[in-house]
Amino acid sequence: MATDDPDDGAPASAPPTRRMDARSLRGIAHPLRMRILELLRLDGPDTATGLGRRLGENTGTVSWHLRHLADHGFIEEEAGRGTRRERWWRAARVSHRLDTTDFRDDPDSRGALSVYLHEIVQQHFHRVAGYLAEGWDARWRDAGTITQVHDLRLTPDQLADLNAELLSVVDRHREAAQDRGPAPQSAPAAQPVIVQLQSFPRKERPERPEE
Repeated sequence: MATDDPDDGAPASAPPTRRMDARSLRGIAHPLRMRILELLRLDGPDTATGLGRRLGENTGTVSWHLRHLADHGFIEEEAGRGTRRERWWRAARVSHRLDTTDFRDDPDSRGALSVYLHEIVQQHFHRVAGYLAEGWDARWRDAGTITQVHDLRLTPDQLADLNAELLSVVDRHREAAQDRGPAPQSAPAAQPVIVQLQSFPRKERPERPEE
C-alpha cells in the first residue's frame, strides 16, 4: 500500500515527490507533529505561538516539534518574516510518498508506521466530519460528495490502474484551475477543495456451509 501526502497549501502545479525512508517516517510519526504539519499545509505559514493557540498546546512544546519537523525536511522557515524571537514556519513544497512494503521487514519501523497510518486516517475522517458540520450553502453542499462503491471485483493490477487513472483526473483539474479565469459574478468564488481517494481490497466473508 502506498500513501501520498501532498502539500495541500502549495500552488496548483504538482510539487516534487519525496519517497519516505525509515528516518523520515520516524521523524513525522507523532500525533502532534502530524497535526502541526497538517495546519501548515492547509492554512499556510504560522508561528509556534499561533499554532499552540490553535492546538491548545504550550508554545515551547510546539517549538520543539517544529524544529524536529524542520530537521527532517517537512517544514522550513519562511525567510524575511518574523523576528529572532518569533519565527514563521511553512510546509516544504514536497509531496511525501510512503510505500508500506519498504518497511515490511523492518521491525524497528513498525511502531512508527502504525502511528503514521492511524493519524492519516484520523485526519481524513476529521476533514469529512468537519465538512458535514459546516454551514455550506446549497450549491456547495450539492457539489460535494461522499461516495462508496462496493460492487467492483478487480485484480491487483486493475486496482493500481484505477488509482492511477483517478489521480490523473485530479491532476487534470488542478492544471485546469491554473488556466481558468475568474468566475462570473453569478458564480460562487473558488474555495480550497479536499479530494480523498480511498480504494482497497476487502476480505470476503467465507461461504457458510449449507444447513
